[in-house]
Amino acid sequence: MKKIALLSDTHSYIDDRILDFFKEVDEIWHAGDIGSMEVLNKLKSIKPVRAVYGNIDGIEFRNELPESLNFNCENVKVFITHIGGYPKKYAKGIKAVLQELKPQLFVAGHSHILKVMYDKELELLYINPGAAGKSGFHKIRTALRFVIDKDKIKDLEILELKK
Repeated sequence: MKKIALLSDTHSYIDDRILDFFKEVDEIWHAGDIGSMEVLNKLKSIKPVRAVYGNIDGIEFRNELPESLNFNCENVKVFITHIGGYPKKYAKGIKAVLQELKPQLFVAGHSHILKVMYDKELELLYINPGAAGKSGFHKIRTALRFVIDKDKIKDLEILELKK
C-alpha cells in the first residue's frame, strides 16, 4: 500500500498547509508547471518526488525532469504528463499514447481545474489535481491525497485553499 500526494501548477509557490497535508504520504507526484527549483526542493525535502515538467518550466527543469512518466505503483500502471486534456477531449496525441500504454491511472495538469473522471472507453481513472499555486484564473488552490493498495485506487482526499 502506498499513500500518494498529487499536485500541479504550483507556478513557483507552495503553501505550508499543502506541505503539512503531504506529511503522511509515501510519495509526492507533481504534474508540471512547478515554476521554481525552490518548490521542487521543498517537496523533495519531505518525501520522494515523481515530477514532469510543464509548459512554463524552463531548461533547468527540462534537463532534470521528463515530459511524461510511465511507471507502476503497486499493481497500478500510471501515466503522468502536464498537458493531457481529459476524457473525450484529450490533447493531441494523448489518446494514442494512452491506448498504447494502457494505464489504469492517467494524471495531467495544466487546466487549473480539479477533475476526477473515469474513462470507460480506455478503462482508466483520470485525475487533474487542479492548481496548487497562486498564479492563474482559479479561485481555489487544490492538492490531493489518495491510496494505491495493490490494484485499487481509493481514499481520495482534497485540500482546498482560498487563492
